[in-house]
Amino acid sequence: MRVLWILPYLPWPATSGGKTRQYHLLKNLARQGYRITLLVQSKQPADEACRSELESFLEALIVFPRRPLRHPLTLLMALFGRWPLLTSINGHAPELEAEFSRLLESSWDIVQIEHSYSFQPYARELKKRQQPFILTEHNLESSLGGATYNRFPRWMRPFVVWDQWRARRWEREVFAAATRIVAVTEEDATAIRQLTQTPVDVVVNGVDCAAFSTVSPSPEEQRLLFLGNYEYPPNVDAVTWLLDEIMPLLWQKRPDAKCTVAGYAMQQEWALRWPDSRIEWAGFVEDLAGLQRTSSVFVAPLQDGGGSKLKVLEAMAGGLPLVTTRQGASGLQIQDGQEYLHADDAESFAEAVARLLEHPAQAASLAAGARHYVRDRHDWQAAADQLAGVYRSIKGASE
Repeated sequence: MRVLWILPYLPWPATSGGKTRQYHLLKNLARQGYRITLLVQSKQPADEACRSELESFLEALIVFPRRPLRHPLTLLMALFGRWPLLTSINGHAPELEAEFSRLLESSWDIVQIEHSYSFQPYARELKKRQQPFILTEHNLESSLGGATYNRFPRWMRPFVVWDQWRARRWEREVFAAATRIVAVTEEDATAIRQLTQTPVDVVVNGVDCAAFSTVSPSPEEQRLLFLGNYEYPPNVDAVTWLLDEIMPLLWQKRPDAKCTVAGYAMQQEWALRWPDSRIEWAGFVEDLAGLQRTSSVFVAPLQDGGGSKLKVLEAMAGGLPLVTTRQGASGLQIQDGQEYLHADDAESFAEAVARLLEHPAQAASLAAGARHYVRDRHDWQAAADQLAGVYRSIKGASE
């Protein structure tokens, strides 16, 4: 099958959960013989290393630049347009729209668009040509406002209310236009089905289980690990809660505990805000398995967000015992006390971490259960097989 796959960011390097998902699904489907053209609108150019990696398994890679965030057109559309903020940032791209029109002159078995917020440049041509397409929605975007809008000053509250209304309206419009929708969790799929008559399938998030199969944590290090992409506001909130509230309580119980904060787009002022020598600021780490080997417990103090968390799946695949919130475990069929420890307030979170640091046998038991769960249900090959099944059902329905 020939697939035209459309993204609002480059999937390499895999510095976020969304990029990791794209990269592994693309690569696994290419191995199955799918011929994929990737059309990308990116705020960053594709350098030689990126092109070399992606073009090794894609049929074609086409990259267009995204307007700067503070471009006058972006600001004008964000303030006065009918589109929500994220769509205004990623939309209104005439050259991208023209290239998409040119591509649709060819025959495609599948056209796949990632994220409703990226849809605007493609809407007109899809409708004009009556072109069927799959929409993949990584989160129900209209439900994610809290962590983003909380950073807006109070005087912008009227804009926030208006933008949330625009997001809900836009979501329904895009859902109705799609031939099929792909969600990443059954919870998201259920929520989307309440908003549209368009069929919704689930393609789970995954992990490269083989890459983490030889990892073993280090209980003797007494080290917590948190990992995230800090362009995503829920991860920033998680770091704030972890270091402002959870770690002081943990240090009362375990003053020798250390904490490593790693990930992309780390804010430089954090080291000044939290100067404790027991905190290590690792930044973006290419060798995640190596970082896991120096850690004792993975913590995911997430209070907002959606979908299932790739960092959580990677920690489970690496054999790290996990402490997380209801939100951190969302989309996963894991049980408190069997594959992880659950905590939704700072005191119980610190208590759960202290328990695992003090009782390595319990930590190892949880980690073994988590690793078995991930291997059984969330390997990237299984996720790619789910998506290939969606493709086959669409192709079969059109013949």
